[in-house]
Amino acid sequence: MDNLNLKLIFRFAGITAVLNGFFMWLAIPFSLYFKEEATLGILNAGIITIFIGLLLYFFNKPDNNKLQKKEGYLIVTLGWVTLTITGMLPYLLTGSIPSITNAIFETISGYSTTGSSILTDIESMPKGILFWRSATHWIGGMGIIVLTIAILPLLGIGGMQLFMAEAPGPSADKLHPRITDTAKRLWLIYVGLTVAEFLLLKVAGMTWFDAINHAMATVSTGGFSTKNSSVAFYNGMPLVQYIIIFFMFVAGTNFVLTYFALKGKVRKVIESEEFKYYSLGILSITVLVTLCIIFFKDPTLQTSIDHPMILGETESAFRHSLFSVISVVTTTGFVTADFTMWSFFITGIFFSLFFVGGSAGSTSGGVKIVRHIVMLKNSFLEFKKSLHPNAIIPVRYDGKAVKQNIVFNILSFFILYMLIFIVGAVILASMGLDIKSALGACASSLGNIGPAIGSVSPVDNFAHLSIPAKLFCSFLMLIGRLELFTVLILFTPFFWKKN
Repeated sequence: MDNLNLKLIFRFAGITAVLNGFFMWLAIPFSLYFKEEATLGILNAGIITIFIGLLLYFFNKPDNNKLQKKEGYLIVTLGWVTLTITGMLPYLLTGSIPSITNAIFETISGYSTTGSSILTDIESMPKGILFWRSATHWIGGMGIIVLTIAILPLLGIGGMQLFMAEAPGPSADKLHPRITDTAKRLWLIYVGLTVAEFLLLKVAGMTWFDAINHAMATVSTGGFSTKNSSVAFYNGMPLVQYIIIFFMFVAGTNFVLTYFALKGKVRKVIESEEFKYYSLGILSITVLVTLCIIFFKDPTLQTSIDHPMILGETESAFRHSLFSVISVVTTTGFVTADFTMWSFFITGIFFSLFFVGGSAGSTSGGVKIVRHIVMLKNSFLEFKKSLHPNAIIPVRYDGKAVKQNIVFNILSFFILYMLIFIVGAVILASMGLDIKSALGACASSLGNIGPAIGSVSPVDNFAHLSIPAKLFCSFLMLIGRLELFTVLILFTPFFWKKN
């Protein structure tokens, strides 16, 4: 540890805490407007968080500001840990979530944009706390965008070198030569999308409070709703659901492509291989699910939790299918219907979607589509190499050859991801969950999805899990959000050895 610039690491954690504290205070106006007792608790949480941040910042003046890879890994992980420790203070100090375990779970679920919850009656929560809950999504979502574009490519983590080669960083298509300017532009897009969705949802019939909360949860692909039944509450308002569908789709798209689209460079979007698979994949699966629902028409299948509507009409079937598919693929986790009640076949389809993920450079979690593309192409090339063992045939992505070390990195990521999923499911099963629920909870937590299958289905939550199970799911959410290697490398002995 002697070779680590610990003062610089703690100073970054201090900056993170200070910013988090100011974000907490944004919830105070909502608490005051609705005349809630939670106001003082939120105020005190912000004060404590900012004070902790200032102590870390001013008492850790580094001898130099040189940032090595090791410091990078620690800064990223410690940053999320700092967000979690400070972010749960509003829940604890207002008494909204008195249990530390539950507060940790809800907070990590928020910042990791997972959307799983332990709350059994969301609508009874103070409005200021509900806003803060949605804000944790929004903060975490933007943090991920900056992370994937500015930090992970520099560390060479989890296949992000490929993302760096295609868009940001030292390449011809970077948004701007400087990382800070790139981050600013992405912030503007992120804020712009949030404001646009808020206005559209308000016009479509949502209350202003629900509109701003759902906008933050959508653009961050988080999934926290202000309603117990999630977006199923608006099953009688199709326009609201179509607006959310559109913004979930955009949020699951590479933000660099969104930037190009806004600049009028639509050709770059159309030519993107990942975007093609992303769009056509969602459309194809939606059509398949829609046909299954219509073909196997069953009057017992209800599409809503609060507002029953039989999935007999084509538009209704298509809308609920499209909403559910995009919600799972982008790992948003909003719910308009319980897809686990549509048939075992459809449940199997959705479970497989848990392992897809959105685009690289988006707020989505999961494996990411670009990794699947590279893995599939590499697998097909192995057949060619079997017939022509001396041929040198590189994997090509977007018309460019992918370096072999990047292919190996992606394969390693996927193998590790699946290994963690299998081991994680076994561990959760040993903690009292039935095997179906264990598989669902593990896949959902690791992929930052939200709803799953079994006892953690779209109409259930994670409140019934034991304390160890909740903490383990929280850990899975964290490592899944930070691309596995970022966190797990800290548990290796060679990381702590001197260079």
